[in-house]
Amino acid sequence: MLASDNSAINRRPLGRSGLAAAPIGLGCWAIGGYFTLDGKPDGWGEVDDEQSIRAIQLGLEMGASLIDTADAYGTGHSEEVIGRALSGRRADAIIATKFGYTYDRVARALVSTDVSPAYIEQACAASLERLGTDYIDLYQIHVGELSADLADAAGETLEKLAEKGAIRFWGWSADNAAAAKRMVKFPHFVAVQQELNVFTDGPAMLAMCEGSNLASLNRSPLAMGFLSGKFSPETRLPPSDVRAAGHSWVRFFEGGRPRADYLHRLAEVRELLQIGGRTLAQGALGWILARSPNTFPIPGFKTEAQVRENLAALEKGPLPSAIMAEVDALLGNEADQR
Repeated sequence: MLASDNSAINRRPLGRSGLAAAPIGLGCWAIGGYFTLDGKPDGWGEVDDEQSIRAIQLGLEMGASLIDTADAYGTGHSEEVIGRALSGRRADAIIATKFGYTYDRVARALVSTDVSPAYIEQACAASLERLGTDYIDLYQIHVGELSADLADAAGETLEKLAEKGAIRFWGWSADNAAAAKRMVKFPHFVAVQQELNVFTDGPAMLAMCEGSNLASLNRSPLAMGFLSGKFSPETRLPPSDVRAAGHSWVRFFEGGRPRADYLHRLAEVRELLQIGGRTLAQGALGWILARSPNTFPIPGFKTEAQVRENLAALEKGPLPSAIMAEVDALLGNEADQR
């Protein structure tokens, strides 16, 4: 069992940082609870903080050390929950958090974006306090598109924070490989966070990460839960769920319903993903593990059962190359070539 023998997990280097982690982490958006973006719900419904804490601690026991969050998730609440979960065991975790969205904590609303040097220092101090730590392992820019001037100014500030010891390394949550490549000149830039899943490939960013020795943290590895296989044409999500809130960037769901075209695509590859006794979610994570040696999928969770299922994919390992070829031939993935 993973919980009894963490040494059996094949860890991957976290880019050029010198750190290493189990290649599946814990994505902590959902445990942030309610908050809004553009006046619409941007969370995943109700949460139970005690359950979230137990789930994080289970993840640590199963060997997962990479914990990804953002100050935006619940306008700080996700970070606070992680801080409680890691009390007395900070050294067991690699904390990755993000900044760049300003927020109103009372209203639990995201307000705007800011990556100015003064704001970065302010946001970092606030995250450190909520997390209950004196350093952040991986501090990531959350705003995906920035001008070259803004990106460089942010990079210079992040380098200073690294020199002070407030952060160890930093990265950028972005899907533009050319823009991310410009940041390799900064010595503490070690990772990007890109969307990557069975439905949405990112070959340009993955190639850049492999060529520049960067880690690729993979957001939405289960396509916002679609690849768990629990949805049918009759599924209706509540308006409090980000997938039903009407955000234009939510692709896999429309009007609170799973899109029929994606249900069809999933049906085409369902059996392939379940090869070797995998659950559908484990097969989807295995696809990412096989896609590149630099990948770190960070599936979200609310419960211990979800963490247990996701991390059990480590025992199954990457999908075999022949299965990868069959999946990709059937789907003709929507590659982001930027």
